[in-house]
Amino acid sequence: MKILLTNDDGYQAPGIQSLFRILGQKHRVVMVAPDRERSAVSHGITLHHPVRMRQIESNNPGRIYAVDGTPADCVKLGLAECFKTPPDWVIAGINPGSNIGIDINYSGTVGAAREGALNGIPGLAASIKLDRVMDYDNLARFVMNMVETIGDKGLPSGTFLNVNAPGIAFSKIQGVRITRQSLDNLSFRFERRQDPRQRSYYWYSRQNPVPGTPDTDINAISQNCLSITPIHCDLTDYKTLAEMPGFTMD
Repeated sequence: MKILLTNDDGYQAPGIQSLFRILGQKHRVVMVAPDRERSAVSHGITLHHPVRMRQIESNNPGRIYAVDGTPADCVKLGLAECFKTPPDWVIAGINPGSNIGIDINYSGTVGAAREGALNGIPGLAASIKLDRVMDYDNLARFVMNMVETIGDKGLPSGTFLNVNAPGIAFSKIQGVRITRQSLDNLSFRFERRQDPRQRSYYWYSRQNPVPGTPDTDINAISQNCLSITPIHCDLTDYKTLAEMPGFTMD
């Protein structure tokens, strides 16, 4: 298979390096990733200045590129410049920190996988909970097994997968769950501090996720399970769409 690999943490991050090394043992992998950390940029693209891409000299010539843009820029540019025919997968990650619940909307990792799906290419975002054990290599092997199992069947049009692992040794994971996105918001509080001039400034203060509903991504991670959530790019509310003709505009 041909795989376009990206992330939002930069091409040198340990998660993407694990994926590149392990996927590259069996598949043709081209890494097109940000030249620095671009976390929490969601699906943003660069419009107000040029986007530059440079080849990274390595033992894999022509296969690693750094881009001074967002994860979505990386996918767009990678598809346009690095492949004569479309790749079989766009894979983003492995992100150090879960992308679950409402946080999915802010994630550059998820935005990159979504960009693949918007271009008709199966996408997958992989993340691992920040904890003492960050088993990148085994999550990379799990991702490789997933895409090989799905194979030519692919995914439905406009759908991509959001994969999250708990921050524990892979051998201790309590199972794999197919989940839905929780609507719990984990990033809604601020920690207020003061600078030396007594002026206030703020840091986001993430909340520890509560177990929540058993069929959600947050619940799966809280139970030390691996979560796989299929996500669709079409944001239309079809129930309301069907009811709209009955609305009056008076």
